[in-house]
Amino acid sequence: MDSETAGKARYAAYVAEQASTRAAASTLVRAAPVLMGMMQQEHDADELEKGLAACAAQAEQVGNARYFHDRPPTRQECAEVVEKDRCGNPVTRAMFLGRQKHVLALQCAEQVLKKLWPAPFSIEQRYRYYPNARMVESISKEKEARLITDGCTEELRGTIKPDIVLHESRTQLLKAVLTLDFKFPCPDSNLPKWALYGPGSPYVGKNQGEVYEAALGGPALLISPGNGVKPP
Repeated sequence: MDSETAGKARYAAYVAEQASTRAAASTLVRAAPVLMGMMQQEHDADELEKGLAACAAQAEQVGNARYFHDRPPTRQECAEVVEKDRCGNPVTRAMFLGRQKHVLALQCAEQVLKKLWPAPFSIEQRYRYYPNARMVESISKEKEARLITDGCTEELRGTIKPDIVLHESRTQLLKAVLTLDFKFPCPDSNLPKWALYGPGSPYVGKNQGEVYEAALGGPALLISPGNGVKPP
């Protein structure tokens, strides 16, 4: 092997090593290696991850600023009941803030995904999952809104509604390359975690992430202000 060929070989090995290092640094790529082949540039997976984590941090800061002048709420404040929902169930401040911060985070995430994700994505798409048949179908936002307005929420029992689903193509809109949920722990010293399905749910004993993965096929990850994108 002449010196020029040897030099090219060393350079190729170096480039491969650097690409491998970048991939290893990305939680998204570790969870779904297929992302490396789908992203437009080698650095885009890292950029996507950082952008989504920044959306969570920004939503946390703005949400807290609205009600607490930039400080996080205390454990006692998080537990306080601030209103009741249309069914008369108590809504804690933690639940109220979580909804507000989700709106902010998803608005931000949509812009990040439009810039960096090369394929279709869904935001707050509701799905009906049939575990025994291992089938899933989407529910249109119009039908979801009509059922809620009509008070027919029982018809939504057993459905799932992830924050973000990344798809491979428009022919694969019932499958996920990756599913992502924002979580805003209150107080912020709590660790982000998937919600557990309780009695009355067809998924009792399982958590959201497990059901998302079973229904949509791809891995599911959490995004939070304090932890960024949480590894599986």
